[in-house]
Amino acid sequence: MDEDKTPSESKLTQTKQRWAREGRFLTGRHARPETERLPPGQHLTQDWPVLDLGVTPNVNRERWRLDVYGAVETPLFWDFAQFSAQPQSTFISDIHCVTTWSRYDNQWEGLSTRALLDACRPKPDARFVSLESYDGYTTNLSLEDFSSDDALLAHTWQGTPIDRDHGGPVRVIVPHLYFWKSAKWLQRIEFREHDKPGYWEVRGYHNRGDPWEEQRYSDD
Repeated sequence: MDEDKTPSESKLTQTKQRWAREGRFLTGRHARPETERLPPGQHLTQDWPVLDLGVTPNVNRERWRLDVYGAVETPLFWDFAQFSAQPQSTFISDIHCVTTWSRYDNQWEGLSTRALLDACRPKPDARFVSLESYDGYTTNLSLEDFSSDDALLAHTWQGTPIDRDHGGPVRVIVPHLYFWKSAKWLQRIEFREHDKPGYWEVRGYHNRGDPWEEQRYSDD
């Protein structure tokens, strides 16, 4: 991402950077067995809190575009109609936010990341994925995490289009990692040979973000 597109730091951004420096929300407990549904240090909520960098892009379905490029055999440049014409999937999964809340049983509809991989065909040297959003936000994933069996590019939540506050028209959902890895307002996906830490990762957050290992910050 170009330096001049880096989002300006909001009050929330500054607060979350302070949490990373102070190690806020760490419980000091060992990760629970995988058979337990709620990761350590999390509490359940029925709400879906809104967290972002303080900018809510005004991108509707008519204006939305997705670019998929980098280490792929077939770069993709889709509008929403082309995106919607791809095979669609429905998954039910939980949300785990690094700020300690979790929400169970969210129903998503969209394009699975595995279907996207079939369409763009990553090259053999592709090992990582960089996501960029319409607000300038970025985050990074290993190709293995990005292609997990319940990850998708979602346009619908609980049977209705995802609203702007929660990342519509299209956002990434990677349920097995903390939710900052599930980029809102998705605009670009770059397949890469080498890793490129994103917005929060260079500001003290863990490079992977596994909730069951409580990988909240870079030294966890």
